[in-house]
Order: sequence, then C-alpha cells, then structure tokens
Amino acid sequence: MMQFHSFGSADTAIQAKISGGRTGIRAGVHTDAYRRSRQKLLVLAALVLLAAAAYMLVEVRFDNPKLFRYAMKIRTPKLLVMLISAFAIGGASIVFQSIINNTIVTPCLLGMNSLYTLIHTAVVFVVGSGSILAVNANLSFAVDLVLMGIVATVIYSYLFKKTNTNVLYVLLIGTVLSSFFSSIQTTMTRIMDPNEYDALLATLVASFSNINAEIIVFSVILLAVLVFIFRKELALLDVITLGKAQAINLGVDYDRCIRRLLLGVTLCIAVATAMVGPISFLGLIIANLSRQLLKTYRHSQLILGSTLFGMLVLVGGQLIVEHVFSYTIPVSVFITFGGGIYFLYLLLTNRRA
Repeated sequence: MMQFHSFGSADTAIQAKISGGRTGIRAGVHTDAYRRSRQKLLVLAALVLLAAAAYMLVEVRFDNPKLFRYAMKIRTPKLLVMLISAFAIGGASIVFQSIINNTIVTPCLLGMNSLYTLIHTAVVFVVGSGSILAVNANLSFAVDLVLMGIVATVIYSYLFKKTNTNVLYVLLIGTVLSSFFSSIQTTMTRIMDPNEYDALLATLVASFSNINAEIIVFSVILLAVLVFIFRKELALLDVITLGKAQAINLGVDYDRCIRRLLLGVTLCIAVATAMVGPISFLGLIIANLSRQLLKTYRHSQLILGSTLFGMLVLVGGQLIVEHVFSYTIPVSVFITFGGGIYFLYLLLTNRRA
C-alpha cells in the first residue's frame, strides 16, 4: 500500500509539473503576443507622428514669421479635427463589429450618414442656403448633433425594447431607415432650385478644407463624456465577444451592455459626421486593418490600433489632397474608392475561408 501511494504521489507530481509547464507556455505565448502587439502599436504611433509633422511643416515658409503663423493657424484646426474624427470612427467601428460579431460591417449601416444628408438637404430646401441655419457653422453643427442624437437615443432604444435586444433586427431596421432617409433626400433634391442644390453639394461631401475651430473643444468634451459614461461596458467587451451565454455565466448583464454600447457607437458616429460629414468606408478600412495587423482579442489594443490607422489615413490622405491634387478632390473620394475595393477583398477572403 505504501508503494502504491508513493507511485500515486509521483504520478500526481508529474501531472502537476506537466500542467504547470502548459500553463507557463500559455502565459508565455500570451505575453509574447501582447508584446508584439504593443510594438506594432508603437510603430503605428510613430508613423502617425511623422504624418502629422509632415502635414504641419511641408511647404511652410520658416523664413517669414507671419506666413509661418498663418500656416499654423490654418493647419492646426484641420489636424485636430482629423485626429478627433479618427478616434470617434475608429473606436466606434471596432465596438460595432464586436457587437454584431461580423468584421465586414460598418456603423454607417445605422443610418447616421443618410440622416446627416437629409438634415442638410431639408434645411436648404425649407429655409434656403442663405439662412442662418445653413451659413452659421456653429448652429449647423448643433442642429446636426441634436437631431442625430435624438434619433439615435429614441429610435434605437425603442427598437431594442421591441426586438428583445436582437442586434440583427436593429441592424436590419437601421438599413431600412438609411434607405428611407436617402429616398426623402433624393426627392427633395429633384424638386429643389438648381442654384440651391449647387450650394448644398459642398456640405454633403466630407471635407477638411473648411473647419470651424470653435466646435473642436465641444466635440472633445462630448466624446470624453461618452467614453466616461460607457467605460464599464467598454471594459467588458473582451467578455461580451465570447458570446451571450458565456458572458451571462460570467455575470455580465448582456442585454443592457449591448444596448448601451450600440447607443454609444451611434452617438460617436453622430459627432464625427456632424464635424466633417459622412465618411462611409473609413470605419470598415481602419477596423479591419487593426484586426489583421494586431491579431489579438484585446479590445483596448484593437481600438487604439483602429484609431491610429484612422489618423494615418486621414492625415496622409489630406496631405496628398492639398499638396498633390491642390484641393481638387476631397479626401472622402479616395477613402470611398479604396474602401469599396477593400470591402470586395474582405468578402472574397471571408468566402474562401
């Protein structure tokens, strides 16, 4: 009996060593993956800094203090708006894809872009392009933000209750609403005065050429408030992506978290769209580039990577628009063209997989 117990003890010790070895290997693999992701993020951050420095300093007259100050005065607000927009769209896109559990969707399916174009078209159609609502940038931004925020809060909260927090139903209804808003906007433009329509077109295309510096501080404060309000739900994203059953078993109020996160995504997209206009494919591009580069489940790293990719795309694209194409083509055109090609690539690769 003593020998039997000694063999059992030896067996147990061997199994414990094997288990400990496996645990150590897994911990080492996770540590190495985290370290590699962090190094990639540092490289991305360095590229963003280089792009920002190039945007601020290319073709600047350093020998003339007045021209230098004028260039900084013009370029600084543009750079800040690009960074803010990249943060809002990049973070919202990663969160939205994780909620839907699909990497080839984009938050523009919620209808915010179509609602933005409808609001601006309705303003010009009803009160004219010379009215204070269309001319005053601060008032126009406030109208966009209030209307989109109300629609996001009321409609999507109501839809979640009616569909028993079914995200796919909400996504489908958002697509229908997007088509509905677009149909109304198209009808208005067809019966609109041609001169008014020409004035309207400039506001419907996302552009960083004419930036209102006064809305920057308000937008930063609003995004900071949104992050603070939804901080607990953001911290649970890694658990939520395990699936509803697993998340509930781990003590997560799944339905409430999904509802609040989707509302936060919609409000972030509303802020970014109200600042610069609709950029449909930007979220799809930067979110998937972040996932393909980092290959991690940690949403803190994915959101940061998506944000940095967004900054790199916007700042680099605007640099090309200003110094190569001389403002003849807005950066949103390049993003839409490249995003369409990238979307087809994602569809083909997912189909093969």
